[in-house]
Amino acid sequence: MTPEVIGLLGLGVLALLLLLRMPVGLSLILVSFSGIYILLGARPAWGILTSVPYQFAAKWTLSSVPMFLLMGYVCYHGGMTKALFAAARAWLGALPGGLAIASVFGAGGFAAVTGSSVACAAAMGRIAVPEMTRAGYDPGLATGSIAAAGTLGALIPPSILLILFGIFAQVPIGQLFLGGIGAGVLTALVYAAMIYIRVRINPALAPVREDPASWSERFAHLRGIWPVILLFVVVIGGMFAGLFTATEAGAVGALAACIIAWAGGGLTLATLRQSVNETIVTTAALFLIAIGANLLTRFLALSGSGELITQTILTFGASELALIMGIALVYIILGMFLDPIGAMLLTLPVLLPVVDEAGFSLIWFGVFVAKFLEIGMITPPVGLNVFVIKGVVDRSISLGVIFRGVIWFLVADAVVVTIMVAFPQVILWLPGLS
Repeated sequence: MTPEVIGLLGLGVLALLLLLRMPVGLSLILVSFSGIYILLGARPAWGILTSVPYQFAAKWTLSSVPMFLLMGYVCYHGGMTKALFAAARAWLGALPGGLAIASVFGAGGFAAVTGSSVACAAAMGRIAVPEMTRAGYDPGLATGSIAAAGTLGALIPPSILLILFGIFAQVPIGQLFLGGIGAGVLTALVYAAMIYIRVRINPALAPVREDPASWSERFAHLRGIWPVILLFVVVIGGMFAGLFTATEAGAVGALAACIIAWAGGGLTLATLRQSVNETIVTTAALFLIAIGANLLTRFLALSGSGELITQTILTFGASELALIMGIALVYIILGMFLDPIGAMLLTLPVLLPVVDEAGFSLIWFGVFVAKFLEIGMITPPVGLNVFVIKGVVDRSISLGVIFRGVIWFLVADAVVVTIMVAFPQVILWLPGLS
């Protein structure tokens, strides 16, 4: 049996383990270690298993992951969400479907301090869905808008997905953050336009339109979101002003979030303890998957199957568009069953050489991958954001209603992706300025 065949069989076994619902990180480590054991023997396999985890986890840039996670959890538990929705409501509530549109932009604002889709959906869902329900909004529109808006958490910096992609693909994280801003703003605008058009065509979807807020009320609400604006300016502004690196920005952001939340009365010893515990658990899970993906890269390289897959895909990929469509299909399918980080780190060892060989910008590709992984957060049967929203609404709204509500946002996402592919500068313009 040739090394290439061993590598391909290993990928097949990996797919089988994932179908059997074995944890992604453990599946990656088990298959990679077993494959290297078969190829090189016991001593090299154990040597790689003992050295790779340390070499990967000891990277200085990885320290930003737990720090950004801690920043997000402190903001989430510190209650920085209500003011964002109130401000967006004051400025946008009078539009057709104004509460849903306000929810989208409120989630976008919260994404700037969390980096997590689930946190965005959960926090905004608890506030906005009851408000839309009381206003007589269609349940599908009310819940679907929040589930979809939560996906902005993986695009607008700081994004954990983009951080991990940058570390794994060796791409500047700051450049990815700038690209994510373009994709996140585009997504929010297309979502808002879709809501506006639907409600204009069918006013029964959002029967109550709020009275326009006065300018004094609007600016008063803007003063209420100063903690989020300050945190965003400190972290993102400081990073791009050269005051600290993207890696150091995580620590600065975590400290700033604690100070701001404490000053606002939202940070107590209990919320700090909860934030730290959730950060530790999430970081451990992420690192296990990332170490497994690193081992898989070694296994594919040693077996030669990685190069074989790259050349095969490039041979059958008749055009760049066909290659992109194929990659998009892979992520749509994986997104239906796997969590975004697991799906990304599972596929990068195979796809990064293909994309690099094809000449695509890795900045553009990283944001493209993040976008498709977030689409998977609202696609059936395992749309995680949909289940999060189901957990925060009353029993009168079924999962079927929520999934039907997100269908329109999937159509909007198709428009967003088409624009990203047709006009790559939407993503690359801001990174090109730095």
